[in-house]
Amino acid sequence: MTRRERTLDVLVVGAGPAGLGAAAELAASGAGVEILEREQSAGGIPRHCHHRGFGSRRATGGVTGPEYALRCAAAAERAGATLRTGITVTGWAGPRTLDATGPGGPERITARAVVLATGARERPRSARLVPGTRPAGVYTTGELQQAVHLHHQHIGARAVVVGDEPVSHAAADTLRAAGTEVVALVTGHPPAPLAALRRGPGAPLLTRTTVTGLTGRGRLTGVTVRHHDGRTTTLRCDTVVFTGDWIPEHELARLGALTLDPGTRGPAHDASYRTSGQGVFAVGNLLHAVESAGTAAAEGRAVAAPVRRHLAAGPWPAGRAAIEVAAPLEWIAPNLIGPDGDPPLHDRFVLRTERRLTTPLLVVRQDGQQLHRQRLLLPARPGHPFHLSADWLDRADPHGAAVRISVH
Repeated sequence: MTRRERTLDVLVVGAGPAGLGAAAELAASGAGVEILEREQSAGGIPRHCHHRGFGSRRATGGVTGPEYALRCAAAAERAGATLRTGITVTGWAGPRTLDATGPGGPERITARAVVLATGARERPRSARLVPGTRPAGVYTTGELQQAVHLHHQHIGARAVVVGDEPVSHAAADTLRAAGTEVVALVTGHPPAPLAALRRGPGAPLLTRTTVTGLTGRGRLTGVTVRHHDGRTTTLRCDTVVFTGDWIPEHELARLGALTLDPGTRGPAHDASYRTSGQGVFAVGNLLHAVESAGTAAAEGRAVAAPVRRHLAAGPWPAGRAAIEVAAPLEWIAPNLIGPDGDPPLHDRFVLRTERRLTTPLLVVRQDGQQLHRQRLLLPARPGHPFHLSADWLDRADPHGAAVRISVH
C-alpha cells in the first residue's frame, strides 16, 4: 500500500484533555493543527469516569467525564483543529516526522512542531510483581470503568481495592454502583491523621499492608496480604482492582530518543514544556502521572504560547540544568531550567513524596548556594501533589550544575 506523506504546522499526539486543550488554543491562533488519537473516540480517561465534577473545582459541580470529553473535543474542532481517531502513531522517521497507520493505510507526517500528549496508565498486577495464579476478576481502575460504563459487564460480588488515593475511592464508588461490595481498601502507607479520614472510604482501610498474592484458578477467590506486624491474611473476594501507581505512556517519547526524567519517567522538560527534542513539546500526564483532567487541559492551553514562539523561529535551548530531588521526595515537574529570559509559564512546581511529611521545609540549592527555602503549612502525603514556589528561578544558572531540592 502506498504511504501518504504530508506536512503541517502542529501535530498533536493524543486526544485527552491536554492534547485537545493544546489543539484548541493553537488552532484558534491560526496554526494548522491535527490531532491523532489511537482510540475510536476522543477525550482520554474522562470518557470512562461517570461521576460529576469535571470542569469545576467543586466535586459536586461540573459535568460527568463523558460530557467533559465531548466538550473538549468539540472545542478543539470548533477552533479549527482536525481530529482523527483510530490512528496509531508507530514511530519516528525524523526529529519532527512521525509514521502513523489507520483505516486509510500508512502515512508519514512532518510537522514544524510536535506536541506529545499521550497521557498515563496504571501499572497492572504483573508490573507490580504480585505473585499467584492468573484468574478472572483482576482489573486496573481504567479496565474497571470501561467494563462497567462502556460494556455494562457483571463485575463480581466482593472486591478489594489496592490503593488509597482519589482514584482508589473513585474505583470503590464504581464498584458500588455496579452492585459490588467493597471488602477493603489496602495500602502500604501509614494511616493519615483522623482529620483526613473523616470522609472515609466506606469500607475498612488496611494501612501498612502489602498485597503478597492472589488465589483462585478460573476466578479470583482471595487476596493475600501481609500486615506491618508480619501477620498474613487472605481477604475473601472475587474481584481486585489495582489503582494508582501511575506511569506515563512514554513509549513514543522513548522511541523518539527523548531524554526521560528518572523520577517522573516522562520526558524531561522545562517550564515551557520543551523536551530534549528540538520542536517537540510534551504536556499533561505524560509529564507527571497523574493529575486531574482540569490540570492536564490547563497545561495543554498553556503550551500554545511556547509553540507559537517556536513556529516564529524561536531558538531551542540546549544544555539546560536539571532539577533533581532527594529522598523521600520522588519527583518534581518541570525538571529542567529554561534559558535566561524565558517567559515564565509556571509560578510553582509540582512534587510528590514517598512518605508522609509533616510541615516539611523545602530547600533549593545549586552549586552549593542556597536559592530558596519554603516551609509547607500542610502535610505532604504520598499519592497527592504538593507545590514549591518558582520565585527562585531567576536566581538559578541555566548552564550550571543541577538544582537540588531537599527536605529538612
